[in-house]
Amino acid sequence: MIELLGILLVVQGAGGLLNRLLEADSPSWFVQLHLLPASLHVAASVVMVLAGAAVLVATRRPKRRG
Repeated sequence: MIELLGILLVVQGAGGLLNRLLEADSPSWFVQLHLLPASLHVAASVVMVLAGAAVLVATRRPKRRG
């Protein structure tokens, strides 16, 4: 279930970032583009991608038993 959160963060972040970088007219279905002011769109998208990637990496690591 936590992997799903990571995937959603990466998709939302990367899609929103591409939307802003390609100067699309519509915010489409990217959450941060609807909720935040335009000055924060790129930064929020980058943070979402990094957070999603961190979640996915954390779920893929084998757990050590000490």
